Amino acid sequence: MLPDESLREAERLMTVCNSCRYCEGLCAVFPAMEMRRVFAEGDLDHLANLCHSCGACHDDCQFAPPHEFAVNVPLALARVRRDSWERHAWPSALAGLFRRSPVAMAVGLSVAVGAFLLAMAGWNDAGVLFTRQAGPGAFYRLLPHDALAVLFGGAFLYAALALTIAARRFTRSVDAQMPLRADARSIVRGLRDAATLKYLDGGGVGCVDTAEEPADRRRLFHHLAFYGFLLCFAATAVATLYHYLLGREAPYPWYDVPVLLGSLGGAGLIIGPLGLMRGRRQRRAELKDESQSGMDNAFSLLLVLVSVTGLALLLARATALMGVLLAIHLGVVFTLFAMLPYSRFVHGIYRVYALVRHAREMHELG
Repeated sequence: MLPDESLREAERLMTVCNSCRYCEGLCAVFPAMEMRRVFAEGDLDHLANLCHSCGACHDDCQFAPPHEFAVNVPLALARVRRDSWERHAWPSALAGLFRRSPVAMAVGLSVAVGAFLLAMAGWNDAGVLFTRQAGPGAFYRLLPHDALAVLFGGAFLYAALALTIAARRFTRSVDAQMPLRADARSIVRGLRDAATLKYLDGGGVGCVDTAEEPADRRRLFHHLAFYGFLLCFAATAVATLYHYLLGREAPYPWYDVPVLLGSLGGAGLIIGPLGLMRGRRQRRAELKDESQSGMDNAFSLLLVLVSVTGLALLLARATALMGVLLAIHLGVVFTLFAMLPYSRFVHGIYRVYALVRHAREMHELG
């Protein structure tokens, strides 16, 4: 007996779909489903994280509501996917921490950390807090570099550890019924499918999120958000190398690599998440898991705020506003790190593994 209602409903639908198989050409979910006759918790987690919620199978299904079978695969797998983030989260006690009022919690924590950093800057040297600072090392005249390294290095390491343990729990669950070892071919194919969002096309016609014609807008916004995030991470990595290997301190000139990468990434992290938030509001009610909307919007909002505050800091860093903007920006960054292991971000990790495993299954068992 499966432990919760979302898993039991997904098991029921997969059993119905396995008898029909009309949708097998739409995405990776249905070929993976056909390799199974029974569906354990790990199997359903695997299928749920293969699903890209394009909605095409719902529109093609002859057993969709109001039929008595009430088959709604996108909604059922969205609920399993949401629950999988909490079931595998570490520490388990924090799994549901950000489900209650997540937007308010994200904003509140950002404000609290920003206020703490502003107080730290004033305590460090109140004389420079509201005065113009410029040139290399200007940030560290307000907030000591070592203190920032300890605070944000600790937050980053905690997020990395929590994500690693959660990913390990997920992979063990998925592999429990049908162990497979990934090879180079399946890894390359899975990474390619993830990077291109291959299965977000509704079998070729696009997502059916709205009552309008299917479209690829969600794929575009996902790409802007994902690659914007990677560019911002690359900017941080380059700046870290500059500091520790070359002895070059931030802030850097507008034409330098960290600033260019961060600016491009920031633009993507504004347009992409805003487009995704708008798409979630317009998504058809029968395809939407309302219980997930708050966490999704909180994560998207944090990405937008990181970018907006970062770009504002870039534009005003040679003014007396730099201290306040720096504290606000770092407060949002810290909150993003803290929420990563319990946010939609983990779905990206689980989806990559699910796609790699699917590629291996198709090669070995298909």
